[in-house]
Amino acid sequence: MKEKLLHTPEGVRDIYNSECKKKTALEQKLHQVLALYGYQDIETPTFEFFDIFNSETGTGCSREMFKFFDRDNNTLVLRPDMTPSIARSVAKYYNDCEFPLRLSYVGNTFLNNRSYQGKLTEKTELGAEHINDDSPEADAEAIIMMIDCFMTAGLQDFRVDIGQSEFYRGIMEALETTPEVKRQIHEYIENKNSLGMEMFLSDIEMKDCYRNILLEYNELYGDADMLERAKQLTVNPRCRAAVERLQQVYEVICHYGYEKYVSFDLGMVNHFDYYTGIIFRGYTYGTGDAIGKGGRYDNLLEQFGKHAPAIGFTILVDDMLSALDRQSIPVSTRAFDYSVLLYRRKDTVDAIAFAVDLRNCGEKIELTCMDDKHATEEYIAFAKGQGAQTVFVIDGDDLMIHDLYAGKVARNSLATFRKEY
Repeated sequence: MKEKLLHTPEGVRDIYNSECKKKTALEQKLHQVLALYGYQDIETPTFEFFDIFNSETGTGCSREMFKFFDRDNNTLVLRPDMTPSIARSVAKYYNDCEFPLRLSYVGNTFLNNRSYQGKLTEKTELGAEHINDDSPEADAEAIIMMIDCFMTAGLQDFRVDIGQSEFYRGIMEALETTPEVKRQIHEYIENKNSLGMEMFLSDIEMKDCYRNILLEYNELYGDADMLERAKQLTVNPRCRAAVERLQQVYEVICHYGYEKYVSFDLGMVNHFDYYTGIIFRGYTYGTGDAIGKGGRYDNLLEQFGKHAPAIGFTILVDDMLSALDRQSIPVSTRAFDYSVLLYRRKDTVDAIAFAVDLRNCGEKIELTCMDDKHATEEYIAFAKGQGAQTVFVIDGDDLMIHDLYAGKVARNSLATFRKEY
């Protein structure tokens, strides 16, 4: 029984030592990017009422949520998605605000999806939400920030694919066919199955203009030149407006000089139903899926009583760490460097005074009184394994300084070193 208690449930794991330092360092780097754009932190509860994430908000499937009950028999869930929680919070605290709100967050989400074999059910997400701004500039800012996050993390080989849910909805709305046919078309588009689409449409009656665009749907991918071709394929006003919006966003991206990082994919269909306009995903090699996702959700806040446009994105921190590791891109943890001060009980007074000196100078110092069961060399080896930068060993007025990074040892007088330090 005790051995069983050492293990974590399926889908979750412990993160410790150097990996935990790397993850924290990466979160701090990404958070600083969002702060540079004026985004302010917000924290929402890890669990909320089930209705915050029900099918009406478009979050996802009930069976994929971790559900439980409070003492009043209310159904609660571990949040599967950050955005509805923030939308609920904004509707509560900023209901009368009409000015642009920029909010950032970092937190864990929980998704009980068994179809993702080998994937974690608990993930750390870091992202931003831009409320009360329906402009192309707001769309572009979200994409630009995602690109800046990727570059700040150290990624060089990546891209951000940009789609438009309104383009897809414009076609689906105009099709005069059954919901089952539309569902099948959605599946072919999502899986980019051009052959299946062609065979399926051969038996379906529809206007040639929509048949032609569906047959070419999976080819609507590429640079900005593709957008003009997409406009020529349809006379549907909703579809044409969607493409024109992408062109406006692209123009802003060009002002930043980031056009080389983006491509357009009108065949991108969103996982969450609450997206209403532009959608985008960030990819790099070494991962099987996007490590960043985002989009516009102009109707979501209405579910909580506030009419406001919004756009946001999230970065999957664990997946980004995995990508960095597979691409052999280091994550600096120097901000977490610390030293260890070893001493015997007879030198307690001097050791404490020395540790106080170091801490007053801003140094991170771990103070350890050695016992007789382990040799000094064993303590030093353990400190090295834990990631310590320097080990000080006090023996009376004798001070040994072990530089674990350089592999060097120096001897000094404790009194002299403290005076010079």
